Amino acid sequence: MPARYIDVETAARLLLGCKRLLVLGCSGSGKSTLSRKLGERLDLPHISMDREVFWLPGWQQRPRDEMLERITEIVARPRWIMDGTNPRTLPVRLPRTDLVIWMRPPRLVSLYGVLSRGIRYRGRSRPEMADGCPERVTLEFLRYVWNFEQHSAPQVDAQLAAFSWEIPVLTLRSHADAARLLAGLGNDR
Repeated sequence: MPARYIDVETAARLLLGCKRLLVLGCSGSGKSTLSRKLGERLDLPHISMDREVFWLPGWQQRPRDEMLERITEIVARPRWIMDGTNPRTLPVRLPRTDLVIWMRPPRLVSLYGVLSRGIRYRGRSRPEMADGCPERVTLEFLRYVWNFEQHSAPQVDAQLAAFSWEIPVLTLRSHADAARLLAGLGNDR
C-alpha cells in the first residue's frame, strides 16, 4: 500500500497539532535547516540524528546497539522534531511519528547544499553534527548524494509504505515548497 501523501496546505494545518515530526532527505537537501525553523515555529525541540545518535568525535560511528538505545529513548519523549534519514532506524522512529516531511529536491540541489556547507564549515563541526567531526566532503560522500534517489530513497519509501495507514507524508521537491510550508504556518520569525 502506498504511503498517505498530503499536500503543503494540508501539512501546514496538521503541523499545528503535531508533537513528533520526522524530517527525511538526502544530505544537503535542507533537512536540518527546515527542522530548526519548524522547531522554532512549533516550539518543538530539534533532534539531529547526526549529533545525538550516529556520530562520536573523530567521525567514529556509535555502536549499533547504543544507537538503537539512544533512538528508543529519544522517540519516547513527548515532543520532538528529528532530522536524519537512516532507513534502518525508521522502524523504531516511525511508530512514534505524527507526520513525516520527505525532502526530495533534485540531486544537484543536494550536491550544492553539501558543497556550500563544506565551504562554510570547513575544518569545524557544523551545529547539527557531533563535536569533533569537522566538516568534510569526500568523493565517496558526493557519490552517496548523487546516487541517493537510486539507492537510499527506495528503502525509505518501503518503510513509509509499511506505516502508510498511520502517518501522513509530505514530499517537498524544492526550497520553494519548504518556504510555502513555513508561510502556511504563519507566525513568521
